Amino acid sequence: MIVYGSSMSPFVRKVLAFGTEKGISLELSPAGMGRGGPAFEECSPFGKMPGFRDPGADNGSDFCISDSTAIITYLDAKFPEPNLIPATPIERARTIWFEEFTDTILFAMAGKVFFNRFVSPRVLKQPGDEAVAEAAVTTELPPLLDYLEGQIPASGFLVEDRITLADIAVASPFVNLAHVGCPIDPAHWPKTAAYVRAILARPSFAPIVAAEQAFIARVA
Repeated sequence: MIVYGSSMSPFVRKVLAFGTEKGISLELSPAGMGRGGPAFEECSPFGKMPGFRDPGADNGSDFCISDSTAIITYLDAKFPEPNLIPATPIERARTIWFEEFTDTILFAMAGKVFFNRFVSPRVLKQPGDEAVAEAAVTTELPPLLDYLEGQIPASGFLVEDRITLADIAVASPFVNLAHVGCPIDPAHWPKTAAYVRAILARPSFAPIVAAEQAFIARVA
């Protein structure tokens, strides 16, 4: 199975980490921002990362889809164990909420920072808007960290005291923030800092993050 995109995208990173936690072998094919060609376009007609292809789909032909939530929904249905999206109504709803919180609210903030401090100046070779990035860090980020600080239980997992999609989704954008010099201040948000550090140290995330750090060092 192929994931099209770049792990620098928190959505691609989320899918890759989800697959690893599931024990699924996923091949990452570089795509997006002018890369990927017809194969990527077939899976993602609007050019959004990630795209996905399963050559061994049950319908006997390639199954193509885009959007991280759609991809994860497919993978979880095709490979039901280990169960990373709880089955009980309340815990399932809470897991989907945390993913939605991340994909919309948290990413809306993190995207402003990462785009203006990395994508624009280093990839597009255009000046980023530091005022936009700084405003996101100083005014938008603290309330989100305050919220997470009040949600993290002693187990260190958001739902059912075990790793689920909720943790995979929430941790992913913090990699992008760390890449551009915006770590979580443990003095203000000790539980959240420890939580994100622990999730990103898992085998599902650690190799991806290390590869991204090496890439950033090369393009610095």
